[in-house]
Amino acid sequence: MLYAPHAAPARVASRSLTMACVTALMATSSACTTTGTGTQPAERGTLISATPVAVLDADQVSDYLEELGLDTSQVRFGVAAHQIVYRTIDTDGAPTTASGLVALPGNDESELRVVAWLHGTTVYRRDVASVNPESLDRAAAFLFASSGYATSAPDYLGLGLGPGFHPYDHAASTATASVDALRATRALVERSARRLDERVLISGFSQGGNGALALGRALQQGADAELSVGAIAPISGPYDVSGTLETAVTSGIEHVAPYVAYLTVAWHRIHHLYDAPSDAFRAPYDEIVEDLFDGHHTGNQIFDALPATLEELFTPQFLGYLRNPTGTLLEALQEADSTCDWRPGVPVHLYASTGDRDVPIANAHHCKELLEAQGAETQLVDFGEADHGTSVNLSLPRVLEQFGALED
Repeated sequence: MLYAPHAAPARVASRSLTMACVTALMATSSACTTTGTGTQPAERGTLISATPVAVLDADQVSDYLEELGLDTSQVRFGVAAHQIVYRTIDTDGAPTTASGLVALPGNDESELRVVAWLHGTTVYRRDVASVNPESLDRAAAFLFASSGYATSAPDYLGLGLGPGFHPYDHAASTATASVDALRATRALVERSARRLDERVLISGFSQGGNGALALGRALQQGADAELSVGAIAPISGPYDVSGTLETAVTSGIEHVAPYVAYLTVAWHRIHHLYDAPSDAFRAPYDEIVEDLFDGHHTGNQIFDALPATLEELFTPQFLGYLRNPTGTLLEALQEADSTCDWRPGVPVHLYASTGDRDVPIANAHHCKELLEAQGAETQLVDFGEADHGTSVNLSLPRVLEQFGALED
């Protein structure tokens, strides 16, 4: 879902927590710099800086989540949160940096289970969890942390404090940025004499649902020797990008022009889909579309600038290319469609809704079929006529229950 701001409390940091471990963690300067534990400064996952952004007790967490429409029945602890900056790689494998949010529970556990929360479609770089206190993704991270989990919520490449453009819906870089965010999270946790359980509980929404499968596959294939897959619970993800694009350019989806424009511009930066913007976009949009998706324009600005239909936005030739992909686009789509084509070593719980008009539930059925064809154990929870945005609010309590059952 394209990010839309939610009303949220201005209060994000007031009373200090009483738990000794969190007090010690937060009693640093406003920012710190570290090279992590056992790493060299140039290594992927090296923690460059950690800046405290919030300290809430359990009551404040409940108030915060309630105002964002999230279930608060599983809140048990206060939360301490940092904005982190860490080293990772870009889509070409070159060194770069990225940012993210780390939310830690205010309990006295020396070993913490860890959740990786992967966010949905975001166009404005400041709408991510590490920067925006009104972000639903920050709220999701606080929900997990308040239930006792160390939570790593990466901003991905090109969002938050990361340089460059965001490679939208690019599963490979989502996975590398998320693995490296987990490494940086581990380094931050170790500063407070705590440690992370190696089994990562993975969830994410929309674009992050697809990313959750990509991250799970990377960890299972050994992306980090100290991390493994503990559970996978993606929500309303576009696992069948080809099928979703076909639906978008034929019968249509909600917010079709912004979605397809974003995908086209982002993938062009990676795969070179056209020689000039005028090859893909009609005038006057050929003069503005690439600039709109520079990370500095809000969702509302993009909605206001783009037309309602793909026929108004794209040239007939390029729209035909989107409807019948060949060459570079076809290869990119085939790669994007593979995030469910493997056998996880843990059950996969998919959450979706029949009423979703942004990411059709056919995506979840497609993913379930691919996983089961590989011998994986899967379960699909359908929230009926809930729309795309509502599906995440309904899913999060169930995901927490799923993760909590692993402790029994």
